Amino acid sequence: METTAKPSNTHIGRKICRIRELRSIKQEHLASELGVSQQTVSRMEQAETIEDDVLEKVAGILGVSSEAIKNYSDEAVIYNIQNNYEGSVSNYSGIYNCTFNPIEKIVELYDEKVALLERLLQSEKEKVELLKGGK
Repeated sequence: METTAKPSNTHIGRKICRIRELRSIKQEHLASELGVSQQTVSRMEQAETIEDDVLEKVAGILGVSSEAIKNYSDEAVIYNIQNNYEGSVSNYSGIYNCTFNPIEKIVELYDEKVALLERLLQSEKEKVELLKGGK
């Protein structure tokens, strides 16, 4: 009877590393937030297990729960990206219907600005006339 060893998917350090990378957080930043050196973070990411209190701190900095770290898998991330974002047949049609012409909006805003400046200029002219007439 042949048995094949199933690879362990419980390497917490690797999971922390992947989540950190996905969140675009550098080891230096994580180390700074934890109050440790970058080398300590590197060793932590190579460790298979991590104490729960440290895991909670790391999770807080990464913006996830410690359970999310423990249950993280690349397959789940890929599945979510494929099924919940651009290109997903069920959630995205691939067509964005703009209900206005952006160029017309820019022209409209420009015209409003010109009208405002003209009113401001007229107001200043009236002030000048009042000051001249008051002397």
